[in-house]
Amino acid sequence: MGNANTALPNLGDGSDMAPSAERRLGDRIARELYRDPDYVDDPVIMDYVQGIWQPLLAAARLRGELPPELDEAYAWEILLGRDRTVNAFALPGAYLGLHLGLVAVVTSHDELASVLAHELSHVTQRHISRIMTRQAGQAPWLMGAMILGVLAASKSPAAANAAIVGGQAVAAQSQLNFSRDMEREADRVGFGVMTQAGFEPQGFVSMFDKLQQASRLNDTGGFPYLRSHPLTTERMADMQTRAPQGTAPSTAVALAPDLEQAMVAARARVLANAAVDDLRNWAVQTDGVLLARLSPTQQAGTLYGATLAALKLRDFDQAKTLWKRLSDQVRTDAAASRLARWLGAELVLAQGDGTGALRLLAEKGLAQESNGKPRTDRANQTSSRAELFLRVRAHLQAGLAAQSTQPLQSWLTDHPRDAQAWQLLSSAYTAQGRTLGAIRAEAEVYVAHLDYAAALTRFKAAQEMARKGVPGADHIEASIVDTRARQVELLLREQAVER
Repeated sequence: MGNANTALPNLGDGSDMAPSAERRLGDRIARELYRDPDYVDDPVIMDYVQGIWQPLLAAARLRGELPPELDEAYAWEILLGRDRTVNAFALPGAYLGLHLGLVAVVTSHDELASVLAHELSHVTQRHISRIMTRQAGQAPWLMGAMILGVLAASKSPAAANAAIVGGQAVAAQSQLNFSRDMEREADRVGFGVMTQAGFEPQGFVSMFDKLQQASRLNDTGGFPYLRSHPLTTERMADMQTRAPQGTAPSTAVALAPDLEQAMVAARARVLANAAVDDLRNWAVQTDGVLLARLSPTQQAGTLYGATLAALKLRDFDQAKTLWKRLSDQVRTDAAASRLARWLGAELVLAQGDGTGALRLLAEKGLAQESNGKPRTDRANQTSSRAELFLRVRAHLQAGLAAQSTQPLQSWLTDHPRDAQAWQLLSSAYTAQGRTLGAIRAEAEVYVAHLDYAAALTRFKAAQEMARKGVPGADHIEASIVDTRARQVELLLREQAVER
């Protein structure tokens, strides 16, 4: 390592805002983002992102960057946006926003790790609360509204005008813009966190290279990340000195080909650009001559994107043909092969064949990696949220809903704020005639999205059904409903006081 041990002085905390107060403000903002039509919870992409995010959190704890009081008080949740622009941002209370556009342009998990580590470090160093402390005269609800206005402005300036006007816009922008010193500190701490987590330090340099190229092209709006995190020569030079000696500046860094990232990036592009013409364009790229000009990694990404696009267009014959080509292309890479298998299961499920999807999910890919390098637990894991949800959907289609209940309950024990898991459990309960449990699970979906008013309405409906003695209701389920209704009613009162 060059001058990797050269560190900037820690800027200190300097914040008067308590972590609990910051979390409540973050919850207020997140509640609105969950309602945004662009919010998306794609299990496949989120599995990939969490496979990077969780090691970063663990490394921050190990390094002492994430003290227990912040660890417990904050959400540490990533919200994925169906937006083609290149952007990521940290919000109060450790909610992080990540646009599909950014996932689509990174070419390795190390590059994505550099962005997430940087945003994580803004949170652990309490940069957000420090900025908000400067705006101490503003009511928390107004600060939340201004931050939402800035986020809206990144997509639609007209929509933002409804949330922020005049001088408020300047104050709002300051909620997401960090000082030069804060940016350098987030780089320094983030670099240490990502390398501690086992990611390649070159990822930071190559990501800076992408941002620099975008800056040279006079970014016209596709890279909002450059506006909230301006790239400076000092930041680039600092990261270059921390990278291993011999890494050439401003050039493509020699990171290993990442088939998995190429496929996830293709998925992000399809989901972010779902217009019919955009979906049809993917098929053109799979022409034999055009495809032959691409590297094997690029070919895998193209075939994945084209398969998913054909599936979205419900051209199942073409999707099946493309999927077979993709499976052959990635059969020697365990992580990429698993992604292909999941895509195949999606294709079969779209055709209503739950039993076929279960058979496909039961298949095991080749264990050897194409480059012979050891991979993270993320690549070697045998189960995941994405695979769990695919199995549940397959069980429901195959008329085997009862087999989904226990796995979902086990998952929710460890992930009680997983709205999509609660929704699937509600469907499983409904299929089994367990009406009370289904309504309770629906209520928990709203709780997970911080909409306590809607949740309480569903809990009260469940209480009424329990009193009427609906089929499938038992005293244990009714007791759980009563307890949760009281808890949510208290949360709703607290929410009202904050307003």
